[in-house]
Amino acid sequence: MKFNNLINSALLIASITFLPGIASAKTVNNNNASYLRPFNIVFLAYQGYLKGQGIPSMGNLLYQYQIGKVTAKDVVEAGIKANKLPAEVINDEYYLSAVELQLSSLGTNDNF
Repeated sequence: MKFNNLINSALLIASITFLPGIASAKTVNNNNASYLRPFNIVFLAYQGYLKGQGIPSMGNLLYQYQIGKVTAKDVVEAGIKANKLPAEVINDEYYLSAVELQLSSLGTNDNF
């Protein structure tokens, strides 16, 4: 087994183990508002928790992102509709950029 496969398997097991904690994980921004970290909202989307808001999961999320049919803004809007994020986060350019970075990392071999 290649080392990358071993690491990816370990990350998958860890993500399954910690999923309940990730679903409720919060952080504090500079305005004292509390909401999910960009990694966590992308992870929830990847796992299918935003399907009800029109965001595909797993490989389909990656594909739709790569062809431009799903954007960071789409994921954040879905997070808002799912009551995972406050509405004001849609105007936070740093948050949107961080979600974009997390989405782009889905296409690398060092992901979920």
